[in-house]
Amino acid sequence: MSSPAVARSSPGGSREMAPRPRSRGRCWGVGGGRGDRLERAAAEPERWELLLRRGELLALGGHLKGALEAYAAALRRGAPARPDCLGTLVDCLVFNYRLRHGLGWSAAPAAGADAGAGGLLSCLGCRGFLSEPVTVPCGHSYCRRCLRRELRARCRLCRDRLPPAAAAAAGATDAEGTAPRPPPLAAAIAASDFRTSVVLNHLAEKWFPGQRERARATGRLGELLLQGRYREALAAASEALRAEPSNLTLKFYRAESYAGLQEFKAAIEDLNAVLFQFPNWPEVYFRKGKVLFDAGFLGDALQLFLQCLALDEDFAPAKLQVEKILCDLLSPENLKEDLKESSWNALPCIKNKPFGFPSVMEESHSPSELSPKQNEEVSEVTAEPVKGSLNRAQSAQAINSAEMPAREDCLKRVSSEPLLSVEEKGVLLKRKLSLLEQDLIVNEDGRNKVKKQGETSNEVCMFSLAYGNIPEELIDVSDFECSLCMRLFFEPVTTPCGHSFCKNCLERCLDHAPYCPLCKESLKDYLADRRYCVTQLLEELIVKYLPDELSERKKIYDEETAELSHLTKNVPIFVCTMAYPTVPCPLHVFEPRYRLMIRRSIQTGTKQFGMCVSDTQNSFADYGCMLQIRNVHFLPDGRSVVDTVGGKRFRVLKRGMKDGYCTADIEYLEDVKVENEEETKNLRELHDLVYSQACSWFQNLRDRFRSQILQHFGSMPEREENLQATPNGPAWCWWLLAVLPVDPRYQLSVLSMKSLKERLTKIQHILTYFSRDQSK
Repeated sequence: MSSPAVARSSPGGSREMAPRPRSRGRCWGVGGGRGDRLERAAAEPERWELLLRRGELLALGGHLKGALEAYAAALRRGAPARPDCLGTLVDCLVFNYRLRHGLGWSAAPAAGADAGAGGLLSCLGCRGFLSEPVTVPCGHSYCRRCLRRELRARCRLCRDRLPPAAAAAAGATDAEGTAPRPPPLAAAIAASDFRTSVVLNHLAEKWFPGQRERARATGRLGELLLQGRYREALAAASEALRAEPSNLTLKFYRAESYAGLQEFKAAIEDLNAVLFQFPNWPEVYFRKGKVLFDAGFLGDALQLFLQCLALDEDFAPAKLQVEKILCDLLSPENLKEDLKESSWNALPCIKNKPFGFPSVMEESHSPSELSPKQNEEVSEVTAEPVKGSLNRAQSAQAINSAEMPAREDCLKRVSSEPLLSVEEKGVLLKRKLSLLEQDLIVNEDGRNKVKKQGETSNEVCMFSLAYGNIPEELIDVSDFECSLCMRLFFEPVTTPCGHSFCKNCLERCLDHAPYCPLCKESLKDYLADRRYCVTQLLEELIVKYLPDELSERKKIYDEETAELSHLTKNVPIFVCTMAYPTVPCPLHVFEPRYRLMIRRSIQTGTKQFGMCVSDTQNSFADYGCMLQIRNVHFLPDGRSVVDTVGGKRFRVLKRGMKDGYCTADIEYLEDVKVENEEETKNLRELHDLVYSQACSWFQNLRDRFRSQILQHFGSMPEREENLQATPNGPAWCWWLLAVLPVDPRYQLSVLSMKSLKERLTKIQHILTYFSRDQSK
């Protein structure tokens, strides 16, 4: 029977499932007396580091109670109270919350699986109308509002990290409660990092002008909130709601305005209305939790933040808030050492329900990080009970009552403000979870019960959209044409500046200059990244509304690819240096024409091209060697270092030109095999003689020259038993020809020979000449 699965944090911050380790020995965490070992542990300042490490291991193992006690003990021993050190503990807390509420670890929803009524033109973040669409580097598109306000660390679909500009712009708003508000100029600069996708924005305005105008109006509300002008935002939202009372976005904005003005009851009412219609929107839970946190209801706020993370584990501001709350709860002034039983069961993930898997504290797994002596000491320290700081003192029901309690009595922020005494903090930290018992988990009929992650929502979209397919008269193929090739987009990509092109067209432009072909904005970083992810939404629209045109466009592309894949007709020729079969030939590619040639060789799958030396009369020589690409290393400025090795020899039949580089029709060369036994014997004798002569010449070279040859070409190939096993003969002949300082025209004559005997004779003459020089 396999071990129960527990959540584990990967280095990149993502979540994955991992089996919980089985018991192997004595428990290393809890129990025992407090004698001399406790005194020794307290006397060592570095002991808190071991406690933090132990708490992290317990959290990774899924044992929440033990992890909480270890972290609390570490803080009592002098560990710095830093919320950013509690990320693993928060992950464990969210995992247990999921277990309690039956929220499984489902994969990211497929494209369109949970889209709003907007169909394909829906934002992946809020599922509403795609207003001011922004395409992120992974190729998925969001409305500008979602990128600026949700503070998403990763894409909802592919979980790729969003660009730093997105996090910076969103993180600059204090509406999220995560960072101080920047000055207006800084906010404007951050906002400018999100460039609207020109093509998608044009389609949204053309197809749905009414929705686009309403989105602009709500966008202006968002700008007022970003600037902290809450009174103006409240007045504008209330006026708009009188004309359109069912618009949930307006209610959401009005709730933010109320929260900014500290009118918490009104904010909660509006957020509850949004939740009733849209229970799977994580941001609403975060906003509601933030309101309760500001009002002083710590337990209820924590519950809502955990619900937000259960629906969206990448919602960064909610995780930060949970870290801050835990840091306050575990602080030394809120812990009591004389309690016999800790009351962590008040936490929302374990309240009234046992763990879903065996306790790590009952296991006998001893980590390699701690010695047996240290395990005993740490066990004694962490055995100290922890004060239950979430005991019931009052319910959040007061926030929904007709008379709000006096602000100085119950609306104090739960924090470590210096104006509060230790006793006052203890009182404020004694609030237990009660909100979800009233209006969040909701009614017995399950009408608006929170859905499990991954299920398709059938609720009304928060933007109250109700439009269907695009009218046929509005579909125009010219709206989907690449401005470079003037053909239908094929594998469309969108640059950071918001312009869209065919992938191949853009790459060809970037071969010449790292600037956008239309607006001339620098794309140096985009070129260095070399991702070129297809804009998924644009491709989906083409597939849905222009299937015939796309089929024709794909047919043209396949024909062009087949033409480029031919290895005897119109073969690309790199005019540079001599290349030989089996001999490595590293290349530094920087010319635009050869960048294109190398890229095409890779895209077609052949990974081959011809190499010839230049010729004054015919552009390039009549004979050459095919090169096989083994690896390509792209440099940030577009240049590349290409690792190739020689393949077949060929003779040029016809020359040509394509997109700036040379091409040729070729025929391949093979050695004529010797069938006569006597001739075969003579060939073997000649071969052995020349091979010995070659080894002697190489060994007599100066150490400096020999080391340079070995570094560039590698060691000389071994002698082969079957001289005629390959079409090009023994590999050592070509290696030797490559390292000998011979005129290229002479080397070319040897390359063109189809007789091994003649080739060996030529090499013998060369070695005799150079050996004579060595003896002088």
